[in-house]
Amino acid sequence: MTQTIDVVEFQLGREHYALDIQLAREIVEMMPITRLPRSPAYIAGIINLRGEITHIINLNVLLGLYGEEAVENRKIVVLVPEAAGGSNVGIIVDEVSSVRQVGKDDFDPMDDSDSSATYVKGIIKLGVEEETDGRDADRTNLIIWLDLQRLLREQVANT
Repeated sequence: MTQTIDVVEFQLGREHYALDIQLAREIVEMMPITRLPRSPAYIAGIINLRGEITHIINLNVLLGLYGEEAVENRKIVVLVPEAAGGSNVGIIVDEVSSVRQVGKDDFDPMDDSDSSATYVKGIIKLGVEEETDGRDADRTNLIIWLDLQRLLREQVANT
């Protein structure tokens, strides 16, 4: 029996990303965000989510993915407080695709020595079995599995 891990798959721009499902508390529709003066560029602001003030992070900006077009119908993935050092935090994503089970054979872990992959746990490989005129047979989709806790701990805590 292969051990599997559940992840939430989401999109930022054209790329697909994933985060560990135990980090996600809930997914909510985009709502008005109150901007905070003199906050870092990646802080979109705060929202009042059922009586709790929740800081909202623009993940595109935090990951340095500037230049991506704004998308309608964005979502906010509200994280469990433990994911962000006890704070109420949500991240803006373009779309939440699905919850997936990932087996050990379905991803390649990233080498810690690769500085470009500091906040990437691994790359999830999905085989696509669709054929369009025979050109896409055996194509593999890639999902970037983020180490969101590490990203928040190292990037957000240091600002």
